[in-house]
Amino acid sequence: MLMHAGRDFVLNTRDVVGFFDLDSTSPGRITHEFLANAEKEGAVVDLSADIPKSFILTDFPTETIYVTELSTAALKGRAEKLVL
Repeated sequence: MLMHAGRDFVLNTRDVVGFFDLDSTSPGRITHEFLANAEKEGAVVDLSADIPKSFILTDFPTETIYVTELSTAALKGRAEKLVL
């Protein structure tokens, strides 16, 4: 199933590893290093037109991080609607 991830971008839900809140995860050293390394490798796609609130980690075709202005609650709600 396809899920709207922000702007005009959709992701296949089977490729999504998880949704993560930027405010609660980015202060951590490990997450900060993970995001910084992904950005250096060009694996970060910015989908936010405003202040980013969360990021989506995918694993296909390669590990990619999508930064979005949508909250994790909104992303979870969109994913759950597809399952029902």
